[in-house]
Amino acid sequence: MILDMFVCDAFTQERFKGNSAAVVPLLDWLSDDIMLNIAKENNLSETAFIKQLGVGHYEIRWFSPICEIEFCGHATLAASYVLFQHFAVEERILFDTRYVGPLEIERDHSGKTLMDFPLREPSETEVPADLLQGLSLPPVAVLRSPQAYFVIYDDEQDVLDVVSRCDRLKQLAPYDVVVTAPSSDYDFVSRYFWPANGGIEDPVTGSIHAGLAPYWAKRLGKNHLIAYQASERGGTLYCHVTADKVTVAGYAVLYSQGQIHI
Repeated sequence: MILDMFVCDAFTQERFKGNSAAVVPLLDWLSDDIMLNIAKENNLSETAFIKQLGVGHYEIRWFSPICEIEFCGHATLAASYVLFQHFAVEERILFDTRYVGPLEIERDHSGKTLMDFPLREPSETEVPADLLQGLSLPPVAVLRSPQAYFVIYDDEQDVLDVVSRCDRLKQLAPYDVVVTAPSSDYDFVSRYFWPANGGIEDPVTGSIHAGLAPYWAKRLGKNHLIAYQASERGGTLYCHVTADKVTVAGYAVLYSQGQIHI
Protein backbone atom coordinates (compact mmCIF):
# COMPACT_ATOMS: atom_id res chain seq x y z
CA MET A 1 0.00 0.00 0.00
CA ILE A 2 1.31 3.45 -0.97
CA LEU A 3 -0.01 6.51 0.87
CA ASP A 4 0.61 10.22 0.38
CA MET A 5 2.13 12.07 3.32
CA PHE A 6 2.79 15.75 3.96
CA VAL A 7 4.93 17.26 6.71
CA CYS A 8 4.19 20.83 7.78
CA ASP A 9 5.62 23.24 10.34
CA ALA A 10 2.67 24.67 12.27
CA PHE A 11 2.24 27.95 14.15
CA THR A 12 5.02 29.57 12.17
CA GLN A 13 5.74 31.19 8.81
CA GLU A 14 9.34 29.90 8.81
CA ARG A 15 10.48 26.39 8.07
CA PHE A 16 12.33 24.69 10.93
CA LYS A 17 10.29 26.70 13.45
CA GLY A 18 6.96 25.94 15.09
CA ASN A 19 5.89 22.34 15.52
CA SER A 20 6.17 19.69 12.80
CA ALA A 21 3.29 17.37 12.04
CA ALA A 22 2.77 14.71 9.42
CA VAL A 23 -0.57 14.48 7.61
CA VAL A 24 -1.73 11.24 5.99
CA PRO A 25 -4.98 11.35 3.96
CA LEU A 26 -6.81 8.01 3.90
CA LEU A 27 -9.66 6.47 1.94
CA ASP A 28 -10.31 3.98 4.77
CA TRP A 29 -8.99 3.77 8.30
CA LEU A 30 -5.92 1.67 8.90
CA SER A 31 -5.62 -0.44 12.03
CA ASP A 32 -4.61 1.43 15.18
CA ASP A 33 -1.37 -0.56 15.31
CA ILE A 34 -0.38 0.51 11.80
CA MET A 35 -1.21 4.16 12.46
CA LEU A 36 0.82 4.08 15.67
CA ASN A 37 3.74 2.47 13.84
CA ILE A 38 3.61 5.19 11.17
CA ALA A 39 3.71 7.81 13.94
CA LYS A 40 6.65 6.03 15.57
CA GLU A 41 8.48 5.90 12.24
CA ASN A 42 7.85 9.60 11.63
CA ASN A 43 9.05 10.42 15.16
CA LEU A 44 7.27 13.79 15.17
CA SER A 45 5.11 15.19 17.94
CA GLU A 46 2.04 14.01 16.03
CA THR A 47 0.93 12.38 12.85
CA ALA A 48 -2.62 13.28 11.79
CA PHE A 49 -4.72 10.85 9.80
CA ILE A 50 -7.71 12.29 7.93
CA LYS A 51 -10.57 10.53 6.17
CA GLN A 52 -13.09 12.38 4.00
CA LEU A 53 -16.76 12.06 4.99
CA GLY A 54 -18.22 14.64 2.59
CA VAL A 55 -17.47 17.96 0.92
CA GLY A 56 -15.25 19.86 3.35
CA HIS A 57 -16.08 17.27 6.01
CA TYR A 58 -13.43 14.94 7.47
CA GLU A 59 -12.70 12.78 10.45
CA ILE A 60 -9.31 13.35 12.06
CA ARG A 61 -7.23 11.24 14.45
CA TRP A 62 -3.87 12.07 15.99
CA PHE A 63 -1.04 9.77 17.05
CA SER A 64 2.17 10.60 18.90
CA PRO A 65 5.04 8.10 18.76
CA ILE A 66 3.68 6.70 22.05
CA CYS A 67 -0.11 6.59 21.76
CA GLU A 68 -3.25 7.97 20.17
CA ILE A 69 -3.83 11.55 21.35
CA GLU A 70 -7.30 12.78 22.29
CA PHE A 71 -6.79 16.37 21.09
CA CYS A 72 -4.03 18.01 19.03
CA GLY A 73 -4.03 21.57 17.75
CA HIS A 74 -0.86 21.85 15.68
CA ALA A 75 -1.58 18.69 13.67
CA THR A 76 -5.13 19.97 13.06
CA LEU A 77 -3.58 23.17 11.73
CA ALA A 78 -1.22 21.14 9.52
CA ALA A 79 -4.07 18.97 8.20
CA SER A 80 -6.16 22.07 7.46
CA TYR A 81 -3.26 23.68 5.62
CA VAL A 82 -2.81 20.55 3.48
CA LEU A 83 -6.51 20.42 2.62
CA PHE A 84 -6.65 24.12 1.75
CA GLN A 85 -3.44 24.12 -0.29
CA HIS A 86 -3.35 20.69 -1.92
CA PHE A 87 -6.90 19.30 -2.03
CA ALA A 88 -8.82 22.34 -3.29
CA VAL A 89 -10.91 22.58 -0.14
CA GLU A 90 -12.57 25.99 0.06
CA GLU A 91 -12.64 28.34 3.03
CA ARG A 92 -14.19 26.02 5.64
CA ILE A 93 -13.55 22.53 7.03
CA LEU A 94 -15.46 20.48 9.59
CA PHE A 95 -13.40 17.86 11.43
CA ASP A 96 -15.14 15.11 13.40
CA THR A 97 -13.08 13.86 16.32
CA ARG A 98 -13.49 10.91 18.67
CA TYR A 99 -12.93 12.72 21.95
CA VAL A 100 -13.50 16.49 21.76
CA GLY A 101 -16.45 16.84 19.40
CA PRO A 102 -16.55 18.62 16.03
CA LEU A 103 -13.90 21.23 15.17
CA GLU A 104 -14.82 24.03 12.76
CA ILE A 105 -11.95 25.46 10.72
CA GLU A 106 -11.71 28.43 8.38
CA ARG A 107 -9.01 30.38 6.59
CA ASP A 108 -8.84 34.17 6.58
CA HIS A 109 -7.62 36.50 3.83
CA SER A 110 -4.06 36.52 5.24
CA GLY A 111 -3.72 32.74 4.99
CA LYS A 112 -4.02 32.22 8.72
CA THR A 113 -6.01 29.15 9.79
CA LEU A 114 -8.65 29.73 12.50
CA MET A 115 -9.66 26.70 14.57
CA ASP A 116 -12.68 26.71 16.89
CA PHE A 117 -11.85 24.62 19.95
CA PRO A 118 -13.97 23.67 22.96
CA LEU A 119 -13.36 25.89 25.96
CA ARG A 120 -11.28 23.86 28.45
CA GLU A 121 -10.57 26.32 31.23
CA PRO A 122 -8.50 24.87 34.10
CA SER A 123 -9.77 24.78 37.67
CA GLU A 124 -8.30 24.44 41.15
CA THR A 125 -6.81 21.09 42.04
CA GLU A 126 -4.65 19.35 44.60
CA VAL A 127 -0.94 19.64 43.87
CA PRO A 128 0.74 16.24 43.46
CA ALA A 129 4.17 15.77 44.97
CA ASP A 130 5.43 14.46 41.63
CA LEU A 131 4.57 17.79 40.04
CA LEU A 132 6.51 19.80 42.61
CA GLN A 133 9.46 17.41 42.39
CA GLY A 134 9.30 17.42 38.59
CA LEU A 135 10.01 21.13 38.14
CA SER A 136 13.07 23.07 39.26
CA LEU A 137 11.10 26.18 40.26
CA PRO A 138 8.15 26.25 42.70
CA PRO A 139 4.82 27.42 41.21
CA VAL A 140 2.78 30.41 42.29
CA ALA A 141 -0.40 28.40 41.62
CA VAL A 142 -1.43 25.07 40.11
CA LEU A 143 -4.65 24.34 38.19
CA ARG A 144 -5.77 21.43 36.06
CA SER A 145 -7.77 20.94 32.87
CA PRO A 146 -8.86 17.65 31.27
CA GLN A 147 -5.48 17.67 29.50
CA ALA A 148 -2.79 18.97 31.81
CA TYR A 149 -1.65 20.55 35.05
CA PHE A 150 -1.26 24.33 34.67
CA VAL A 151 1.75 25.67 36.57
CA ILE A 152 1.47 29.43 36.97
CA TYR A 153 4.46 31.73 37.38
CA ASP A 154 4.48 35.51 37.83
CA ASP A 155 7.73 36.02 35.91
CA GLU A 156 8.24 35.18 32.23
CA GLN A 157 11.87 34.34 32.97
CA ASP A 158 10.76 31.48 35.23
CA VAL A 159 9.00 29.86 32.26
CA LEU A 160 12.19 30.19 30.21
CA ASP A 161 14.45 28.91 33.00
CA VAL A 162 12.45 26.06 34.54
CA VAL A 163 13.94 22.60 34.11
CA SER A 164 11.74 19.51 34.08
CA ARG A 165 12.41 16.07 35.55
CA CYS A 166 10.71 13.69 33.19
CA ASP A 167 10.86 10.73 35.55
CA ARG A 168 8.65 12.63 38.01
CA LEU A 169 6.32 14.31 35.51
CA LYS A 170 5.72 10.97 33.80
CA GLN A 171 4.02 9.79 37.00
CA LEU A 172 1.26 12.35 36.43
CA ALA A 173 -0.17 10.35 33.50
CA PRO A 174 -2.59 10.73 31.84
CA TYR A 175 -2.01 14.44 32.50
CA ASP A 176 0.73 16.58 30.94
CA VAL A 177 2.20 19.80 32.37
CA VAL A 178 2.14 23.34 30.99
CA VAL A 179 4.05 26.21 32.62
CA THR A 180 2.94 29.75 31.86
CA ALA A 181 3.39 33.41 32.81
CA PRO A 182 2.51 36.88 31.53
CA SER A 183 4.88 38.29 28.92
CA SER A 184 6.31 41.66 28.02
CA ASP A 185 6.32 40.98 24.26
CA TYR A 186 3.15 38.85 24.08
CA ASP A 187 0.12 38.49 26.30
CA PHE A 188 1.48 35.26 27.79
CA VAL A 189 4.13 32.61 27.21
CA SER A 190 4.18 28.90 27.94
CA ARG A 191 6.13 25.66 27.68
CA TYR A 192 4.63 22.17 27.55
CA PHE A 193 6.06 18.94 29.00
CA TRP A 194 4.47 15.59 28.12
CA PRO A 195 6.75 12.64 28.89
CA ALA A 196 3.80 10.32 29.57
CA ASN A 197 2.13 10.87 26.20
CA GLY A 198 4.64 12.11 23.66
CA GLY A 199 8.08 13.44 24.62
CA ILE A 200 10.11 15.64 26.91
CA GLU A 201 8.90 19.02 25.58
CA ASP A 202 6.43 19.79 22.83
CA PRO A 203 7.54 22.61 20.48
CA VAL A 204 4.10 24.26 20.11
CA THR A 205 0.86 22.91 21.57
CA GLY A 206 -2.31 24.31 20.03
CA SER A 207 -4.71 22.23 22.13
CA ILE A 208 -3.51 23.52 25.49
CA HIS A 209 -4.43 27.05 24.43
CA ALA A 210 -8.07 26.00 24.74
CA GLY A 211 -7.29 26.27 28.45
CA LEU A 212 -4.50 28.86 28.52
CA ALA A 213 -6.43 31.48 26.53
CA PRO A 214 -9.51 31.59 28.80
CA TYR A 215 -7.29 31.61 31.90
CA TRP A 216 -5.29 34.59 30.69
CA ALA A 217 -8.35 36.31 29.22
CA LYS A 218 -9.80 36.52 32.73
CA ARG A 219 -6.53 37.57 34.35
CA LEU A 220 -5.69 40.20 31.74
CA GLY A 221 -9.24 41.38 31.07
CA LYS A 222 -9.09 40.91 27.30
CA ASN A 223 -10.51 38.37 24.84
CA HIS A 224 -8.01 38.79 22.00
CA LEU A 225 -4.59 37.45 22.97
CA ILE A 226 -1.28 36.69 21.29
CA ALA A 227 0.66 33.83 22.82
CA TYR A 228 4.16 32.50 22.35
CA GLN A 229 5.28 28.98 23.18
CA ALA A 230 8.87 29.41 24.25
CA SER A 231 10.36 26.10 23.16
CA GLU A 232 13.62 25.82 21.24
CA ARG A 233 11.68 26.08 17.95
CA GLY A 234 9.03 28.49 19.24
CA GLY A 235 5.65 29.36 17.81
CA THR A 236 3.04 32.13 17.82
CA LEU A 237 -0.66 31.57 18.44
CA TYR A 238 -3.52 34.05 18.00
CA CYS A 239 -6.40 33.37 20.40
CA HIS A 240 -9.92 34.71 20.80
CA VAL A 241 -12.11 33.71 23.74
CA THR A 242 -15.92 33.73 23.81
CA ALA A 243 -18.39 32.35 26.33
CA ASP A 244 -18.38 28.85 24.85
CA LYS A 245 -15.32 28.41 22.66
CA VAL A 246 -11.72 29.38 22.01
CA THR A 247 -10.51 30.23 18.52
CA VAL A 248 -6.84 29.36 18.14
CA ALA A 249 -5.22 30.59 14.94
CA GLY A 250 -1.85 30.40 13.26
CA TYR A 251 0.14 29.93 10.09
CA ALA A 252 1.77 26.83 8.63
CA VAL A 253 4.33 26.05 5.95
CA LEU A 254 4.93 22.89 3.95
CA TYR A 255 8.23 21.11 4.61
CA SER A 256 7.88 17.91 2.57
CA GLN A 257 5.49 15.99 0.37
CA GLY A 258 5.97 12.36 -0.58
CA GLN A 259 4.76 8.78 -0.22
CA ILE A 260 5.05 6.09 2.37
CA HIS A 261 4.98 2.36 1.68
CA ILE A 262 2.99 0.24 4.13
